[in-house]
Amino acid sequence: MAKKVVATLKTGAGKDFAKVYKAVKNDKGSYSFKSEIVPNDKVKDYFKK
Repeated sequence: MAKKVVATLKTGAGKDFAKVYKAVKNDKGSYSFKSEIVPNDKVKDYFKK
């Protein structure tokens, strides 16, 4: 299923968006990854939060 998302983002209006992954620390001390699709001009703002 992930391949469909990536293929869709490479064509048409999808070029204006990026799929980003952020490591989030849990209460137990381990990390999990959160993924979101954000506009290209908002990527740096996403990681600053």
